[in-house]
Amino acid sequence: MVKAVVGDESRLQLAEDRLAQSAVSSQVGLVIGKLSSKLDRGFIFDLVPTPPNDAGEPPCSIIEPVKEDNKKKGSSKPKSTADSSSLSIDKDWVAEHARQVSRMLVGGIKVVGIYVWVGETAFKNSTLILCQTVKGVADAAPLSESGWDERLLVHISYSPRRWTCRNCSLASNITSSSLRPCDFKMGKVLNSIQTFKTSYNFDIRLPICRESLLDGKTLNDVLQDGISFHAKELRGAKALVDGNLVDVIEDEPCTSDDVHEVELLLPLMNDASLGANSQKEIGGVLVYSGCVCSYAYLFSKEPVSQAVADIKEDIITSLRSRLDIISDEADSETSAAAEDVTETNNKISAYQIILQPLSGV
Repeated sequence: MVKAVVGDESRLQLAEDRLAQSAVSSQVGLVIGKLSSKLDRGFIFDLVPTPPNDAGEPPCSIIEPVKEDNKKKGSSKPKSTADSSSLSIDKDWVAEHARQVSRMLVGGIKVVGIYVWVGETAFKNSTLILCQTVKGVADAAPLSESGWDERLLVHISYSPRRWTCRNCSLASNITSSSLRPCDFKMGKVLNSIQTFKTSYNFDIRLPICRESLLDGKTLNDVLQDGISFHAKELRGAKALVDGNLVDVIEDEPCTSDDVHEVELLLPLMNDASLGANSQKEIGGVLVYSGCVCSYAYLFSKEPVSQAVADIKEDIITSLRSRLDIISDEADSETSAAAEDVTETNNKISAYQIILQPLSGV
């Protein structure tokens, strides 16, 4: 459980100034940072506001109570409704925003929660919908580390002006009691991180079974299975950092401030584990290749193995995200060409992926 959270003062101060100058009564967005199990701390690098939805409507607004003209019997003053204002949040849109942003983040840096800019009263009256929004973001942008059953909820209050941070537990049914306060302060976070990078060339070749195509399995499904198998190999790969083999047993923090080069040593792939039982069942070979430039960022007290693990997860996420983008674009083109029956039913051209038929086998 994260007991303390540190936010980068330069980035968060810019965010606060932007909010104050915007004169908006409420805003919701994503918290970008890192939750470190080694340090038992959370780190906030930046805040990203959720944009208006497709209809141009803001994802967050204040619901004002209906004012009553009638006075209570025997009362000389009308009933006060100022303490009943609450938030309305488009939870699905915020979750979709989190899904899109998580695709673009580098290794180890994640969407770790949400922030909200609103007064104290509306915040207190909206804890349930805020917890539900946090849960939706967690489902849309999961963390790679297992066991993280919490996310952060940052409240920036403008009346009075102050920052607070809470843990939102995801382990049980989401209720207003899922929020727990945690220590929050600002400091020079980004100045204390170290950079690790690698260029990873991948060339995944997957045999396509004729039975799979006849059963309605798309090429996208085949590739997702292939990436999952490749991910297992990648997670078990040895790594060189600045030419030195990383020893998990004698793992120590890295002390230098230079950019550290990471090289992954993968075993030879065994295509038989992905292929058909015999060549007679193979209808072609699916090729998915390219290069991923991956980065990870580490604090000085974290072990080097954490950076290696973050880079591996970043590569796996990049492979899946690129495939998702290709599939989304292909689905859009397929919808636009829906009147063309031949093109609509052609799964190979729809996914725009190389298919090499095997001849003479």
